[in-house]
Amino acid sequence: MVTPSLGRLIIYTRKIDEMAAFYARHFGFSVRRSATDRIVELTPKTSGATILLHPLSASQKEGQVLVKLVFDVKDVEDFCRTAQSNGLTFGKIHKTDSYAFANAKDPSRNSIQISSRAFAQH
Repeated sequence: MVTPSLGRLIIYTRKIDEMAAFYARHFGFSVRRSATDRIVELTPKTSGATILLHPLSASQKEGQVLVKLVFDVKDVEDFCRTAQSNGLTFGKIHKTDSYAFANAKDPSRNSIQISSRAFAQH
């Protein structure tokens, strides 16, 4: 059996346009829309999972799912400075023995994180 890899994450939101602009601006995703599909696809310019923005139903609440999107960056402090100049403020930078991370929210109040963990020496 072939082991599957994570290819897509679905975010349910009422703010499709705002979310697409947010992930394109701050994390470099390309936005793909189709006139025949209500889902907006955000593809990374390098490697990584695709984000699908799905319209939220009337009975769902934004930010209620316990999911956090983690973006790998080598230099957390530098990324936070650049993000701040582009209008995205991260919280306190947390440092461990081998990596750093910081948290923020997207326009639909989903948790996001930047982390240097992927580059840490284990």
